[in-house]
Amino acid sequence: MKIRTVVGAAAFLSAFWTVAVWGDSRLAAAEHNVPPEGFVALFNGQNLDGWWGAKTEDPRVYMALPPAELAEKKAASLEDIRQHWRVEKGELINDGTGLYLTTDKCYGDFELWASYRMVPGSDSGIYLRGIPQVSIWDATDETKFKHGADKGSGGLWNNPAGTPGKDPLVKADNPIGEWDTLRMVITGERVSVWLNGQLVVDHARLHNYFDRSKPEGERGPLPKIGPIQLQTHGREMRFRDVFLRELSGDEANAILAAKGDEGFVPVFNGRDLSGWAGAVDDYMVEDGAITCKPGKGGTLFTQDQYEDFVVRLEFKLPPGGNSGLAIRYPGEGHGTWNSFCELQVLDDGHPKYNDPNDPKFYDLKPQQAHGSFYACVASHRGYLRPTGQWNFQESTIVGTTAKVELNGFVILETDISKVDPATFMYPLERFTGRNNTKGHFGFNGHTDPVQFRAIRIRKCGGGS
Repeated sequence: MKIRTVVGAAAFLSAFWTVAVWGDSRLAAAEHNVPPEGFVALFNGQNLDGWWGAKTEDPRVYMALPPAELAEKKAASLEDIRQHWRVEKGELINDGTGLYLTTDKCYGDFELWASYRMVPGSDSGIYLRGIPQVSIWDATDETKFKHGADKGSGGLWNNPAGTPGKDPLVKADNPIGEWDTLRMVITGERVSVWLNGQLVVDHARLHNYFDRSKPEGERGPLPKIGPIQLQTHGREMRFRDVFLRELSGDEANAILAAKGDEGFVPVFNGRDLSGWAGAVDDYMVEDGAITCKPGKGGTLFTQDQYEDFVVRLEFKLPPGGNSGLAIRYPGEGHGTWNSFCELQVLDDGHPKYNDPNDPKFYDLKPQQAHGSFYACVASHRGYLRPTGQWNFQESTIVGTTAKVELNGFVILETDISKVDPATFMYPLERFTGRNNTKGHFGFNGHTDPVQFRAIRIRKCGGGS
């Protein structure tokens, strides 16, 4: 499926979200633990195959272990799992203690269903990519009201206080002793949750619990992949109908593009370069995308100018591809140095940027990775989709700040006015456009056929 327009993405999202309304009855009508079409069953209804045990621990650490060490860690956990988890009549039961049930397989973007039944005082949760957590607890337990239990289950409880998703939008819990059903959709760091068919978390960012003690500038996004974990705290919990469907890149992009799209105005019509200026002869429109002609380059920019704005777009990189987003470009001069900044667009995982043995090796610096405030502030790497797939990116420019969200992951947040110029790759005077408060938006082509489509801009505040 390829979503190429905002209308198409919105229509897809509307249909996708509607599943929450009728999904519970669909599951109830089916045989338990038998997945609907397109899903796999994480729990087979018979035994604990496909699971091991872990506690609340950073999944990035154990996922980085050598395969033999990870296998040893998993095997060592199974004795504890057998002591505290069991299967009876198609139900997965925990006695309230022990390690958390953890999937052998790791997942990226997905849709997850899980039904559960509590006893009075239950306290549980579901970890997404090993990150705590979608909360499950007894919403009538007054001893936990101080922690937010009275607001109900389904919130992203480990998010910082006051952030979206921390508390559920509505209280949708069934009475204790009845089965509840969660539906969770995660795209990048963006999570939506339905409890018993009611939306309780709406596309909120799940914060990285394991980086919470680091300085703000050092906190990383969620892992790109990770396991599903079923957590329990002190009371019996029962689970069944644990189903998962992995999302394609196009499907995830459609969700990201359609959510929060109010106020965005298309600046590319998908047919020609009307409304664009600059190096128009070095670019072409191909299959609904602006494409830099091979061997060509230069800065292609919008005729309109912007002060503070948000730009959403999709881009596709060829192997080793290199381009950039020109931010507040004055309409003449160099697209990198004369702009407020260039946000790098680069296949930064290609061997020529990383492998000294590659014949075209270029010693890539951290400030040159994709999404970086070029030559000044490094982004978090590793969140591009595989070369040849479309990526979704949202870039926000307000004053001297820049924020980049790639495929749902926040990979850059910086205020350049607070960054020590001594850390830049080049002398400060080279960045001649650094004080621009207004300018054009554009693309800095570097001879590679990088493609851009679905380009939309929303002005912030009173900016023109």
